[in-house]
Amino acid sequence: MDRSKASDSIATLWDSEIVPTLSDYIRIPNKSPAFDPAWEANGHMDRAVEMFAAWARKKLTAFEGATLDVARLPGRTPLIFIEVPGSGPGTLLVYGHLDKQPEMAGWTTGPWEPVIKDGRLYGRGGADDGYALFAALSALLALKEQGIPHSRTVIIIEASEESGSPDLPAYIAHFSDRIGTPDLVVCLDSGCGNYEQLWLTTSLRGMVIGTLTVRVLDEGVHSGAASGIVPSSFRIARHLLSRIENIETGEIIVPQLQVAIPEDRVAQARAAAAILGDTVITELPFAGGTQAMAGSNEDAILQKTWKAQLAITAVDGYPAPANGGNVLLPFTTLKLSIRVPPSGDAEAARAAVKAALERDSPYNAEVSFEAPRGENGWNAPTLAPWLAASLEKASQAAFGKSMAAQGEGGSIPFMGMLGRRYPETQFVITGVLGPHSNAHGPNEFLDIGYAKKLTAAIASVLSDHAAR
Repeated sequence: MDRSKASDSIATLWDSEIVPTLSDYIRIPNKSPAFDPAWEANGHMDRAVEMFAAWARKKLTAFEGATLDVARLPGRTPLIFIEVPGSGPGTLLVYGHLDKQPEMAGWTTGPWEPVIKDGRLYGRGGADDGYALFAALSALLALKEQGIPHSRTVIIIEASEESGSPDLPAYIAHFSDRIGTPDLVVCLDSGCGNYEQLWLTTSLRGMVIGTLTVRVLDEGVHSGAASGIVPSSFRIARHLLSRIENIETGEIIVPQLQVAIPEDRVAQARAAAAILGDTVITELPFAGGTQAMAGSNEDAILQKTWKAQLAITAVDGYPAPANGGNVLLPFTTLKLSIRVPPSGDAEAARAAVKAALERDSPYNAEVSFEAPRGENGWNAPTLAPWLAASLEKASQAAFGKSMAAQGEGGSIPFMGMLGRRYPETQFVITGVLGPHSNAHGPNEFLDIGYAKKLTAAIASVLSDHAAR
């Protein structure tokens, strides 16, 4: 493959078509069903799906026999299923999603208005994960342009990932005969430690998401009349959380959420820390003099990729401070996001957390923890020699630097599902979510230059996959 020619072709397509299309996509508030229960009536998801499908259909005319289906199973979000015939051995499966996180406060550009600044495309969903379809097809087109073989390729773009992918298993079952057994999976929904080389994600944490509610009254009561008699629901909630988290260190103390970290992952964290240095910590927007929990850069990587952690992501039962009167409030509801280690059992963790929170409630207060399910994490299989060599070659060609690897702290439910279904499959999990890209937070951006190089690197790997 003429890599320079491929890079130029990919860059031209990104500038002329992909960035403008992604800009239009950013304008669509197609929030995931967990954040927009009326998604079907609102129509935003269908608009995004049709936009992606229309662009893809035009590009697929270059491939004889290629097909695109927009599947809509009853009661589920839609899914784009693309099949591109190939002449190489095996089957390649490429994964991405197009549903989005909610707006969140704090944007300086705006979640639904695209802004290009300093080579970065700002707006919700461009990097997480709207670009995936475009990167996959432009990589295939770069090979096609040079007459370079690729294997049969299946591209799946789902629309419920940010809700935990509840609809995806039904679609995998629906398309199982057409998918076949992929020998390589490429997922473009992950991150990168910097924008200077190709990064491979080697593990993902699972998750348990639920709501803890503590109720002490049927209605609010004047705090002067009730405090000292009625216990604070917030204090009780704080007490209950101490059953699962060490209040001094943040360590999760539930045994079902603790695992031994494999030695190879410790070594990878050490190597990644040597590359990234203090940016592992300084990339985060700490307020004032706030200090990191981790004692070293290596420890920081392991803390965010292999240790269980708790975050409170939402609160109910409380007015805004400007509207808060002298009232002892009747209840406290906290939304808990618990990250499960990659090799942990999320269902066992969910049951253990529920038991710990609900047993022997202080003052016999009404306590409930509702978590519909646990999602397991994922630990990558050892790279096949051909793939390890291919990734290194691709990184050197696209970036001029060696490939690097580390775990990611987030979740991609599809990877655990595929790992169980296809235990012999190889995985390339990567993405554009690097320092300050702020997926899920304000000012999410896609680094356009990095996306172009990543696409070129993927084209190189697809070529090697067909030639192995």
